[in-house]
Amino acid sequence: MTLTDWLRDPNPTSRRQAKLGQLWLGWLRLRRNPLAMAGLVIILLLLVLAAFAPWLATQDPITQNLQNRLMPPGTAGHWLGTDDFGRDIWSRIVFGARITLYIIALVAVTAPLIGMLVGTVAGYFGGWVDQVLMRITDIFLAFPRLILALALVAVLGPGIGNAVLAIALTAWPPYARVARAETLTVRHSDYIAAVRLQGAGAGRIIWGHIVPMCLPSVIIRVTLDMAGVILIAAGLGFLGLGAQPPLPEWGLMISAGRKYLFEQWWVATMPGLAIFIVSLGFNLLGDGLRDVLDPRSSGK
Repeated sequence: MTLTDWLRDPNPTSRRQAKLGQLWLGWLRLRRNPLAMAGLVIILLLLVLAAFAPWLATQDPITQNLQNRLMPPGTAGHWLGTDDFGRDIWSRIVFGARITLYIIALVAVTAPLIGMLVGTVAGYFGGWVDQVLMRITDIFLAFPRLILALALVAVLGPGIGNAVLAIALTAWPPYARVARAETLTVRHSDYIAAVRLQGAGAGRIIWGHIVPMCLPSVIIRVTLDMAGVILIAAGLGFLGLGAQPPLPEWGLMISAGRKYLFEQWWVATMPGLAIFIVSLGFNLLGDGLRDVLDPRSSGK
């Protein structure tokens, strides 16, 4: 029996084989979606840029060279041109991928965990616990995310760390809503009742049985939300509240190049294209993952 036959065996002999088989079938379904694969390729390229930035960058992203300022793309080895300080834009975009991934990773780790904790607790216990937690969630949802992030960063002070904290604190409410909805559908299920009869406490039931049921929906939401996270991070950088000069953050690069937009268009356009392409990649991948992980689309 080949590995493929073992993964596609309709009668798995172990839990490990069953889980790996589900992952394999999910990959096959994702692979049949060309737009999702295009998004996956974009994300993989972003990871490659970030991992191999010192080797892919042609110049130092911070060192200034005023003799080469505002050079157009393709001039003197500068593939995407130079900015107003003579710094190579390609190199700054490559190193800026690291900052973008850093923000995405921290937000993707913190916001969904907070949201799942709030949502599963609210959905499982119900009553006044549900009312209190959901009203707090509604308060956060009442403010636009960018405005709330701006207010938090204004209080905490500019910087990448504070920007990540502000984005995470404004990103968790949708995950809480998703987790609560999933919890309400399974909290009265027979298997939950059986686990409760075996003596399992609320913490064990929530963490061991309800949270895994919420993960597919949360993963889809995380992937689709990453484009918004990138835009908010770029907006904070554009306003000078995120990464600080001379760091090569994409939003900060657009802010520095906006005054040259008509004459030296490449200074602001190139980092803008980077934000557009990466955001598009996450959206395409999120749509594909939704088709794979959503049980209601399993028959398509």
